[in-house]
Amino acid sequence: MSLRVLAIDDSLTIRTLLRQAMENAGFDCATANDGADGVSMFAEVDPDVVITDINMPRLDGFGVIEAIRSGTHNSRVPILVLSTESGDALKARARAAGATGWLVKPFEDLQLIAVLRRVTGYSGSGKAHP
Repeated sequence: MSLRVLAIDDSLTIRTLLRQAMENAGFDCATANDGADGVSMFAEVDPDVVITDINMPRLDGFGVIEAIRSGTHNSRVPILVLSTESGDALKARARAAGATGWLVKPFEDLQLIAVLRRVTGYSGSGKAHP
C-alpha cells in the first residue's frame, strides 16, 4: 500500500507538478481544483496527508483545514499548506486552524517528499505509521 495524498490547488500547473512528484515517489495522488471539491472528496480519498493552497475560490485553505479538523472522518490527518504566501500572520492562522506545516511555492520535489515522509511516518515500506 502506498501513501495516499490529496492535493488541493486551483492552479492546474501546480496540481500537475504535485501529481508528478507524488507518482515519481511511488505515492497515490488525488487532486482537487478548489477547497470545496477537496473537502467533498476527502472521505472517499481517505488520504494519509493533505496538501492545500490557501488562496482558492469557493473555499480557501483555512476553510479546508477547519472542515477537516471539525469532521468525524480522519480529522487528525497531517495537513500541509503549500502557498506563495509566507507571512507570519498567515502561518499562525493556519497553525491555529490545525495545519501541520507550511511550504512555500515553488517547491522542490525531494524536499516535499521528505516532508511528507516525516509528517506521515511513511518509510517507503508500503505502510504509513501514525
